[in-house]
Amino acid sequence: MTTTATARETGATFVHPALFYRDDQEYLSGTVPFIHEGLSASEPVAVAAPAPRLALITAELGRVAQDVRLVDMSLAGRNPGRIIPSVLRAFADAHTGVRVRIIGEPIWPGRTATEYPACVQHEALINEAFSGRDVIILCPYDARSLPDSVLADAHATHPVLISGGRQRASDAYDPGKVLARCNEPLRPPPGAATFSYDASTLPAVRDFALAEARERGTSAARLQDLALVVAELTTNSVVHAGGGGTLRLWAESDQIVCEVQDLGRLSDPLAGRRPARPDQIGGRGLLLVHLLSDLVRLHTGDRGTTIRSYLARV
Repeated sequence: MTTTATARETGATFVHPALFYRDDQEYLSGTVPFIHEGLSASEPVAVAAPAPRLALITAELGRVAQDVRLVDMSLAGRNPGRIIPSVLRAFADAHTGVRVRIIGEPIWPGRTATEYPACVQHEALINEAFSGRDVIILCPYDARSLPDSVLADAHATHPVLISGGRQRASDAYDPGKVLARCNEPLRPPPGAATFSYDASTLPAVRDFALAEARERGTSAARLQDLALVVAELTTNSVVHAGGGGTLRLWAESDQIVCEVQDLGRLSDPLAGRRPARPDQIGGRGLLLVHLLSDLVRLHTGDRGTTIRSYLARV
């Protein structure tokens, strides 16, 4: 049974299957026919996968690969929070009026424990981001190498499961439960540099962050990105979250981490994950933070919101 058949039988226009593979052959058997089926139906097709998997698919497709949009997910999706706006929606929105097919592999062996909650949040949010859209997004999972807990999350974030050439509905599908679990409090480390700010100290908090990051070995290019991240997050606090907040900054491995905490609450789970419309005025701050950062972690609740941006120091 193909994913297209499932869509027709259920009456759904958006289909989001997880493909579990255990070796290269299973990977190709699950992805390449999916690509050929789309191309035969004149459907735009994109593949966003880590470089080794992308090379495997490209070699198998041969000349046909030139008809497919190929994206290195380890670069474009390093921050899972920018995959929906800059990879998936960017491709789907460029092809209106036709069914669109995308292979998206955002979780692979090597993703860190710090990154993983953002990865599974992304997978859960795809379902809301594309609800009602005529799109199929096939998400491969390395069932041989990924932990059982990751595979269980795939069952919860994908309504359709494909394994061993067989397709079935997931009886564990519950993306809302996954989102609630991943909305975990973020605890800053002891000794983080701290600055409490309000409208009158916005320039000062930016200068403070840049000085602290510079002392911790952040390159000039990344300092420019940090300045934009700090400006967007602190301004949002002042305008939308009670007039101020607290900024914390520290170094973590080869990254500089900037955290902003305020009294606001984000009620829109897709905030910062929608592409900006050409005529849109404002509302781009969190999107910009996602696009600039190597990782974004977020917690929101009745007591406020914490947004944490990770940037490579060089």
